[in-house]
Amino acid sequence: MSIASPMIINDGRLSAATWLASPNYNERPENTIIDTIVIHNISLPPNEFGVCANDGVHYVKALFTNQLDWDAHPYFQTIKGAEVSAHLLIERDGNITQFVNFDERAWHAGRSSYLGRRECNDYSIGIELEGSDFVSFSAAQYDTLAKVIAAIYTAYPKTRRHLTGHSDIAPGRKTDPGDYFEWTKLREKVADNLSH
Repeated sequence: MSIASPMIINDGRLSAATWLASPNYNERPENTIIDTIVIHNISLPPNEFGVCANDGVHYVKALFTNQLDWDAHPYFQTIKGAEVSAHLLIERDGNITQFVNFDERAWHAGRSSYLGRRECNDYSIGIELEGSDFVSFSAAQYDTLAKVIAAIYTAYPKTRRHLTGHSDIAPGRKTDPGDYFEWTKLREKVADNLSH
C-alpha cells in the first residue's frame, strides 16, 4: 500500500492512520516535552504476520485493545493479562493504526532509560513495526515509517535528535527492532521526506 505524503498530525492524531482507541494509556507527567521516538517490533504469534482471530481482528490490535483471546494460541498464555499499547502499529503492507494520541502516554517501553532519563513512556512516542528480530522489514514499512517520522519531527520538533530502538532503552531485556532493522536506510528516507 502506498501512503500519501506528506502526513499531517493534528491534535495528536496522524492523518494517515486508522484510529483504534486503546484503553492502555494515561496522561504524561505535567510539563513533559515529547522529545524521543522509540522503534519496536511485534508479531503475534511470534514470527507470524497478519494473523487474525476468528472475528477478523489482527492479534496485535486485539492485544493493544485488551481484546486478545488468551486461549487462541499457546503463546498467548505467556503474556496473559498484559496491558500494553503503542502509539502506532505499521503492518507489513504499510497500513498504519493509531491506538493512543501522541499527546498521551502509551505503555510501550516498560522499564527503560534513555540518555540517563528513566521511564521513557513519559516523554516518547512508541512505534511498533509488524515484524521480528529474525526477518527483514518490508519496503512499504520503511517508506511509511519515514513519512511518519517526518510528520512527528514537524509536530514535535524536539524529537529530531532522539530516534532510538527498544533495545537501546531496555538493553538486556529487549532486542527489538533487531539486527535486521536498517537504521541508515530509515534515516536517509526520513531526510528525503523532510527535503520535499
